[in-house]
Amino acid sequence: MSPLLLSAIVSMILALTCYTIGVFAERKKGLLLPWHAVIFWLGFLFDSTGTSMMSRISGGHFAFNLHGVTGLIALLLMAFHAVWATVILVKKDHRSQEQFHKFSIVVWAIWLVPFVIGMFIGMS
Repeated sequence: MSPLLLSAIVSMILALTCYTIGVFAERKKGLLLPWHAVIFWLGFLFDSTGTSMMSRISGGHFAFNLHGVTGLIALLLMAFHAVWATVILVKKDHRSQEQFHKFSIVVWAIWLVPFVIGMFIGMS
């Protein structure tokens, strides 16, 4: 296994770990807190890094297939999710802080689709 592939895999697992911790901690608390947003940003950073490395491994071009399209959607949703969490916290919108977990779980579930597809592609 190449060092680049190993680094990409570790980055994606760190993204999964951060995102899962952030989403479920927020859900359990029932309130979006600043540290949740930090974890969402870290998840996005690790996902972007892993995606970039995987892209280099595959030749550096976007693949118009199920994994490529769902991965792009998931990455854009993660970015939007982290930005929106930050905006809610900066505005101190308590109602939105209490409701944000509903959006978080949807984004997390959508993000899992390309993650799982990528695992199956990598195993084949």
